[in-house]
Amino acid sequence: MESFRARSTILPENEKVSAKFSAATLRRDALAGTVTGLIAVPLTIGICLMSEYPIQTGLVTVIFACTVSFVTYLFRPGNYVGTPGVAAGLAPVLALSVHKFGMDNMPFLIFLTAVSQMLAWRYDLQRFILKAVPNYLIEGLLAGIGLKIALKFLPYSYEVLQHDTHWFNAERLRIMAISAASMVLFVYLFFKYKARFPAIPYVVVIASGIVLAQYVPLPMLHIEPVPIKLALPLPNMYKLTPLLMAELIGYALMLSLIDVIEQVTSNKAIEKLDPYKRPADTNNSLLAIWSANLGSRFFGCMTNRDGLAKSSTNALAGAVSKISNLFTALVLLVFLLNPRLLTYLPEYSLAVLMIFTGWKMIAGLAHVAAHGQYQLILALFCGILVFEIGIFEGLLLVLIVHGTISYAIYRHEQLPVIKILQKFLSKFSDPVHPHSTETMTVHADGETGGMTYSSVTHTAAEKKNLSQFISDWAFGINNHNLLAVVSTYDANGLLWGTFARELREGHANIRKYFEHLFELENLSVVIESGEVRQYGNIFIQSGKYVFAYEKKNERVDIPARYSFVCKKEKTGWYIVEHHSSQFPS
Repeated sequence: MESFRARSTILPENEKVSAKFSAATLRRDALAGTVTGLIAVPLTIGICLMSEYPIQTGLVTVIFACTVSFVTYLFRPGNYVGTPGVAAGLAPVLALSVHKFGMDNMPFLIFLTAVSQMLAWRYDLQRFILKAVPNYLIEGLLAGIGLKIALKFLPYSYEVLQHDTHWFNAERLRIMAISAASMVLFVYLFFKYKARFPAIPYVVVIASGIVLAQYVPLPMLHIEPVPIKLALPLPNMYKLTPLLMAELIGYALMLSLIDVIEQVTSNKAIEKLDPYKRPADTNNSLLAIWSANLGSRFFGCMTNRDGLAKSSTNALAGAVSKISNLFTALVLLVFLLNPRLLTYLPEYSLAVLMIFTGWKMIAGLAHVAAHGQYQLILALFCGILVFEIGIFEGLLLVLIVHGTISYAIYRHEQLPVIKILQKFLSKFSDPVHPHSTETMTVHADGETGGMTYSSVTHTAAEKKNLSQFISDWAFGINNHNLLAVVSTYDANGLLWGTFARELREGHANIRKYFEHLFELENLSVVIESGEVRQYGNIFIQSGKYVFAYEKKNERVDIPARYSFVCKKEKTGWYIVEHHSSQFPS
């Protein structure tokens, strides 16, 4: 039996992970942080405009968050190459909050958001939040927000300097042509360089816009000077009725929920971008988020989290540690101290970046399709509600709909109400994934939708080896013992059978496959070969077997290839995944 270890990224000897402040890593972090800062400037501006916050406030938010992120990294690192910034997904929520509660109450709202995030961090509540709100509903919510962002910035792509009686004139046609060409260029460069140089499309579109504006009259970004003042985040009680205060608390919880969930999913992606493949600690990342949100409240700042666009740029530009965040902060500080530099940015360039950002959020619905039709329909419904009636109200309503449908299904199965309540409560009571065993910890990968097997802590009882277990499976087939065959599979096992046209999950679906298979006359299987690989306590046997059955008194042989992915527990062996296909004729 052969054992393999996962590959790791090989880096020069002088760039050890422990050397946080070596000259080699400092050079890489300085370059990466500077490049990331140049990308962070237009993205921060766009999100501020969407949130109806002053641009200087957004710049201060990112500068403060980058500094806090570096400080927390020194003693409780969450991820190692992520870059914080104002969150695009929260922009419409902030804009609605400004209209509903007033800008003077926003510091208090973000203060409550920081406090709720602190509680989520202190009691590790993220695991319950992720259970309460399914990932596919978050994708739907973000799609609705993405549509809001795209439509908000669409007018910037055809805005003109001079307005006349004819809406569609030569000047507007010119701006639209420039915007369309820039969008095509951005999309082309994004998909061409996103895996190696993700900053290129942003730099090219911004730089070309600045150059073009020197020769062609274009609407430019306008900056209203706003002083940054130090003040306590106290509410304006004259504006807040008891009902409005309750609604403000609800909005704070909504901001916290979206921020936490987006950080959890971002950490998964950032972990994979890390050149050292260091594991990310989401709870430590939440420490950095709520600390920055709490501290920035005294400057009237916005919410923050590690954004994927900036973090991927930072990692692929060569960042090794959070020291890069300090250089990102320095770049933004230059524009904060010299806001006139921002007036060289054409509005259409900003529109291109933000419309693309909105489209990427909408495109996340493609991930939901793999979950099933019901999940996709519910995610689309969530997106429509969020777009039409609001983020907080839309998500709350779709959760009620989802709960009602689940209750109706359980009642249709004639489950008593007490059992239904137990099922709902069980979603929060057990943080362990149902695939986990005493020999193996399993958790779902939020990005790929697959399962990650890790932390083998115990050794299974030595009752029989894998070959004997596979022989038991074949014995059940040859004796048409349906119970014996199905019991070899894990309760949530996957089967892609030799004769199947669909992937089956769980005992009920696997049972249906074999019920149909056993309808073949004198069905049997012979295992001719097999090789085994071991990864911790996960065993994979791949090889060849031959199914045989009789048709009109003639023997039909079906040679096929197979792979059994098995786990071993104290109670015995179980098939986690079984893939099989006929050999090409």
